[in-house]
Amino acid sequence: MTRARIVIVGAGFGGLFAAQGLAGVDAEVTVVDRHNYHLFQPLLYQVATAGLPPSDVAWPIRSILRRQRNATVLLGEVVGVDATRRVVELEDRSLSFDYLVVATGSTHSYFGHDEWKPFAPGLKSIDDATEIRRRVLRAFEAAEMDTDAARRERLMRFVIVGAGPTGVELAGTIAELARFTLASDFRRIDPRSAKIVLVEAGPRVLAAFKEPQSAYALRSLVKLGVEVRLDAAVTACDAHGVWLGAERLESATVIWAAGVAASPAGRWLGAPTDRAGRVLVQPDLSTGGNVFVIGDAASISLADGRRVPGVAPAAKQQGRYVAKVIAARIAGRAEPKPFAYRNAGNLATIGRRVAVIEFPFMTLRGFLAWWIWGLAHIYFLVGVPSPVLVSLRWLWEYLTYGRGARLITGQEDAD
Repeated sequence: MTRARIVIVGAGFGGLFAAQGLAGVDAEVTVVDRHNYHLFQPLLYQVATAGLPPSDVAWPIRSILRRQRNATVLLGEVVGVDATRRVVELEDRSLSFDYLVVATGSTHSYFGHDEWKPFAPGLKSIDDATEIRRRVLRAFEAAEMDTDAARRERLMRFVIVGAGPTGVELAGTIAELARFTLASDFRRIDPRSAKIVLVEAGPRVLAAFKEPQSAYALRSLVKLGVEVRLDAAVTACDAHGVWLGAERLESATVIWAAGVAASPAGRWLGAPTDRAGRVLVQPDLSTGGNVFVIGDAASISLADGRRVPGVAPAAKQQGRYVAKVIAARIAGRAEPKPFAYRNAGNLATIGRRVAVIEFPFMTLRGFLAWWIWGLAHIYFLVGVPSPVLVSLRWLWEYLTYGRGARLITGQEDAD
């Protein structure tokens, strides 16, 4: 008999863990991704703020799966899916499947204002991170050369839109970059005078956390010198700043961390979606039949009414679960019970020495939480060639305030 053909679209946490979960299955597993690397997104903000080079948070997919004999990796852009014919359409070829796992993640959501995207990049990819790093570092360089006070003030103001974990981590780290790392690098400007503004449309930062942790994060940000603007929605954005209602904030560097939208998976599959474009899946994470959607591309409701959050631990659990379902179907065994999400907790860091952690069984704040946050991230690095090397680099940066990845790369903006 012909071996079952399993196609996995996307090599993020969900797709990669699904592929690894199928290692012992008598099937042909094909992993398709438009990049040749798996990205550890929780540390992407470190690349954007010059703390880590991209090679520390991304590793070749082929390297990760090189010992898995039933896995093939293809570099390609998926443009559509024909679920009836069981075909995945790439730009230059088609792939037939018996089982399909769509794990295509999410992208930035500008809430109907995609025209803001060129002026306020989000943080979802290595390219996004290096672009943000370029804009942040170039702003300081331009301010060093500019003699006009108003232009210099605009260059030295950094606006982060959205106070979820990504926004809070970016704001705190950029504040420390200005106050410590760059403090002695310039002669005409004082980087410590930079203004970091965190804008949030809601009433508090880290809304997914409980009120005490949210309040602690706010106090920690203020202590770092971050100006936090709550209940302030962005109403316009251009190359020179943002509007908060009738108020104008002049800024040469705006970073978008306010929302996400699902990939085109729902459109490809012709499946029902929620308002954010996530596919509404069944309790076995399928759309019916042998097509599964997991990770940020899926909207999953549990038996108790909760919705599964779009975080890395959830995507990993979904990947493992789908692998078990597919393995059971191929072997003719009973399938596992409906997917049940195990909450591993929420983690967020607010600069050096400060973090908040909400485990199901306890809550931690401050220095101890920061160390646990760091150890947890190193432990969960997928495919990293040397966790010890990453640990030593972080320790050196902690002791010296150094950020060795302060490179301005990419295309320069025309002034």
